[in-house]
Amino acid sequence: MNFSQYIREIGRGAKGAADLSFDDAERLYAAILDGGVPELELGAILVALRMKGETPTELGAFLQAVETRSYRLERPADGIRPVVLPSYNGARRGMNLTPLLALLLQRFGVPVLVHGLIEGFGRTTSAQVFRELGISPAANLQQAQQRLQQEGLTFAPLSVFSPALAEQLALRARLGLRHCAHTLVKLLDPFISGQGVLMAAATHPGALDKMREILLNRGQTALLSRATEGEPFANPLRRPCIEFLRAGAAQTLFAAERNSIKTLPHLPEAANAQSTAQWIEKALNKKLPLPLPLTNQLVCCLYASNAANDLNEARARVAASRI
Repeated sequence: MNFSQYIREIGRGAKGAADLSFDDAERLYAAILDGGVPELELGAILVALRMKGETPTELGAFLQAVETRSYRLERPADGIRPVVLPSYNGARRGMNLTPLLALLLQRFGVPVLVHGLIEGFGRTTSAQVFRELGISPAANLQQAQQRLQQEGLTFAPLSVFSPALAEQLALRARLGLRHCAHTLVKLLDPFISGQGVLMAAATHPGALDKMREILLNRGQTALLSRATEGEPFANPLRRPCIEFLRAGAAQTLFAAERNSIKTLPHLPEAANAQSTAQWIEKALNKKLPLPLPLTNQLVCCLYASNAANDLNEARARVAASRI
């Protein structure tokens, strides 16, 4: 494969660069994942894509290359779709409540897969919070499947599903910047035939637009909303817009809150893993009220996963639990 040809196409800057076709993009990323691209060319390709800006077509092709090379989980046998929570950013300023959303879903009988990083390099990761709650990461695919079947919740590092993509993600330390792998991990549903409900989230509106287009083109089942510090849980201070994507169509389940909140939720000042885990335990034991945006997101997940027949039933189930 002539990699200089691709570099010439995408490496002419934001105005002069050409976009790759779906087939070319899939072929190129397949070579990257298979370890067939030399280091010099790989660095040039990733930086050129970052400078040009990846198109939804290119990202969709990259994602297809990832999926054909990833290990897959089986969906549990009941009719409820598992919810997938990609957790790759961690939290620095506030609490990382991705584990809380996962544990709430588990309590409602919805299988949950959280996949992400172990260490956060100064941020509080879901893995660190789960560790404080007594939940260790799955060591391999078999263990992840077993925990999903028996406990209804598993946290798995990215390397369990896609060692090659995990290697790409780790290149940030050498390149000094994010690249397309950081978007791809947030679009990854490791279940066979995409049978999960992906909780897709991004911080910037442009990234959300790209995610929406990719997911709609693929006909993927997902909930799309603005991330909280890059994490997929709803901002406890103000609810983002939450969209339900299914079979190529989008439906807004909750509009974004515009007005200032009247009552602040009881959130701790510290955002470390231990303080976050302690707060989560109190919320689960109903010693603290759950922030309304998280309640709304939980309702959406119950509906999207088929744990409720419609949004009203999902609301009623959550209200009856008195969370």
